[in-house]
Amino acid sequence: MINTRVAVAIHTMALIASRPNDDLPSDDIAASVNTNPVVIRRILGMLKRAGLIRTTAGKAGASLTRDPEKISLLDVFHAVEPNGSLFAVHDNPNVHCPVGKGIRTVLDEAFGAAQHALENKLSSETLQDILHHLFDDA
Repeated sequence: MINTRVAVAIHTMALIASRPNDDLPSDDIAASVNTNPVVIRRILGMLKRAGLIRTTAGKAGASLTRDPEKISLLDVFHAVEPNGSLFAVHDNPNVHCPVGKGIRTVLDEAFGAAQHALENKLSSETLQDILHHLFDDA
């Protein structure tokens, strides 16, 4: 199963963007995501290192460093997926097996195409698009 880090990061960013005048503590964000505040603090740290949010020491809350329409979902993906790859082929398949010796090449091609499609889609969607779907379509 693919991890949920990207979804949690987008949820967190959308919540921050939807309440720009509130200093949301990680406990409040965690309650919305329905996870542990430690998970949120870890995600916030990744988003901050990527330059997507700013925080102030000793003060609860975070704010976006750019307008939501200027933050793509690909920006968020790259912030929380350090290697930037959605798929990986298992290490050391058996080269003496007819499947094992060729599986890496075959899967690298398939996974590369899927990764490219994912990145194209994420680059075309912004945090503002998420907010629009959440609040304008309701």
